[in-house]
Amino acid sequence: MNLASVYELRQGPRKIALAPGLALYSHWDPVLPGEKRLPELDRFFFTPVDPGPLPANDDDIAFATVTQLSRWIELKKITSERLTRIYLDRLEKFDPKLRCVITLTRELALAQAKKADAEIAAGRYRGPLHGVPWGTKDLLDTTGIPTTYGAEPFRNRIPSTDAAVVKRLHNAGAVLVAKLSMGALALNDIWFGGQTMNPWLLEEGSSGSSAGPGAAVAAGLVAFAIGSETEGSIVSPSMRCGITGLRPTFGRVPRTGAMTLCWSLDKLGPMARGVGDTMLVLHAISGPDPGDLSSVRSKLDFDASASVKGLRVGYFPAWLKDAAATDVDRNAVEVVRKAGMVPVEVSIPDWPYDSMNLILFAESAAAFEELTLSHGLDQLKMQVPDAWPNLFRQSRFLSAVDFVQTDRFRRSVAMEMARVFSSVDLLLVPSLRDEMLTITNFTGHPSLTLRAGFVEVSTARSDWAPDPAHPLPTFNPPRRVPHGVTLIGRLFDEGTLGRAGLALERPFGVAGERPPGW
Repeated sequence: MNLASVYELRQGPRKIALAPGLALYSHWDPVLPGEKRLPELDRFFFTPVDPGPLPANDDDIAFATVTQLSRWIELKKITSERLTRIYLDRLEKFDPKLRCVITLTRELALAQAKKADAEIAAGRYRGPLHGVPWGTKDLLDTTGIPTTYGAEPFRNRIPSTDAAVVKRLHNAGAVLVAKLSMGALALNDIWFGGQTMNPWLLEEGSSGSSAGPGAAVAAGLVAFAIGSETEGSIVSPSMRCGITGLRPTFGRVPRTGAMTLCWSLDKLGPMARGVGDTMLVLHAISGPDPGDLSSVRSKLDFDASASVKGLRVGYFPAWLKDAAATDVDRNAVEVVRKAGMVPVEVSIPDWPYDSMNLILFAESAAAFEELTLSHGLDQLKMQVPDAWPNLFRQSRFLSAVDFVQTDRFRRSVAMEMARVFSSVDLLLVPSLRDEMLTITNFTGHPSLTLRAGFVEVSTARSDWAPDPAHPLPTFNPPRRVPHGVTLIGRLFDEGTLGRAGLALERPFGVAGERPPGW
């Protein structure tokens, strides 16, 4: 009886229909009161490169970067239709091994490619993405084409409009070849079609939840892809699959027409085979949209040829001494110094950063409340304790008081990050360091993950909790796999992030190595 009035308050919102696209009344603004929204200039300078001669081998063409492909198309060395057919054929050939494709968009792709070729022949070149084939994580709506969220209850869902990012890439002349796999409802790498695998090591998953984009880019099945991140879903598959992932500042790229997991955390960003590629894509998809109340008008100041000399790059000495750090992580600090940037030791308080996940769990459970209460979650393949079905059910018992206190703690963390960035321009961190992965997703800071070297693993890696009944494969001798590092930028300062990434990519000297057998 004592709780009856409380129960009535909980039931109130369920008495009316809350549309799926209805956002929270309050929203997270990563820029604290009194802070300037950087940068002050809005410019994008990407000097066209000499792509070299067009390779005779289709596989070599497929693994080229967007910057190379776009120049070959612009110079009429290759048609968009031929390039599109190369990728469509590779997607069909290799998907049985990788399970990275949910829907192949062959008909749309060939129509878009032929249109691109006709426009370019007529002198109407739209820019560096014109005629370039791409794929998207299957949470962006596409008109008349299934958008399934990788989850059984949505596998027949067909949207009637395109997501904002899809519209922008269509307007840029890019060619959509595939809707790529994602862990069901944006968790890890298992979807209704199975587990998406890592092209470098087929005995392990590609990581998630942008599993398909990670695998497809690494295996040369698309020129670039769009992934999403709530807490690690671009960074983690970029690491596992050895590609470059750019997670933009929260609010830079609109999420209109994208699956909502967490209103105050979700971000969309490019995944590609090079730093320059991700910047080209970011330039095309940036900017506000009325359908996403958290998207803001922002500037992008990027000059690929500008010097990085003197940029202050913060790093955490204690983290590099940790057993989880690798020689690749430690060597990256030296590469920073040799590139003319200045390494600066930084530190943050020993706070319980992982407690902020209460917000993630509460928002995601609210986003999929109807699916939870209707038992639609029961259809999902993964029902283990750390999968969404169980987490959504648990989250209905979280305390609203604790949510408010956690939200206040989140602001304290943002203020701490503002303090750190008052003395540095960038941070260099081990990519999967839990503290920074959690912190920067909750504060909204942008990140750039790029391959920096190789390590050896003796056991397959997994996003899932260990299952004694199904142990992970072991390797003797150990297997060689790519390893990356992550740069964290100031809010809305992706231009500096991209310049520093280009300056490191060259001396790392490993971006061009391909996984064997593809």
